[in-house]
Amino acid sequence: MRITQGCFSFLPDLDDAQITAQVQYMLDRGWAVSVEYTDDPHPRNTYWEMWGHPMFDLRDAKGAMIELDDCRKAHPDSYIRMMAFDSTRGFETVMMSFIVNRPAAEPRLHMTRTDFESRSQKYGWDARI
Repeated sequence: MRITQGCFSFLPDLDDAQITAQVQYMLDRGWAVSVEYTDDPHPRNTYWEMWGHPMFDLRDAKGAMIELDDCRKAHPDSYIRMMAFDSTRGFETVMMSFIVNRPAAEPRLHMTRTDFESRSQKYGWDARI
């Protein structure tokens, strides 16, 4: 199963040149960029671990790519995403996010069905790698 969250999640993984172009797009709009990572990409887990600080004054995508490379080295088997925040309204609003790193083996969900009394059935899920 491929985790699909954020922009571009149904496309093939972006290469570093494409990531750099997207980060520059974020910066050209005045958005702050951050790098986040997690081992639990559940859709309700919106609070991933932040790598470093948000890059509010960054003007060149190379700075964000350096941070991304450092995060990849420290957490090669984690999900890593790039986030863009807009603070023009006085609070941080997520404008864009996309996954830039995935573990080699993504978790899978397996459905089990158990026959129960009176022809009823119960379903359950378990995670598998």
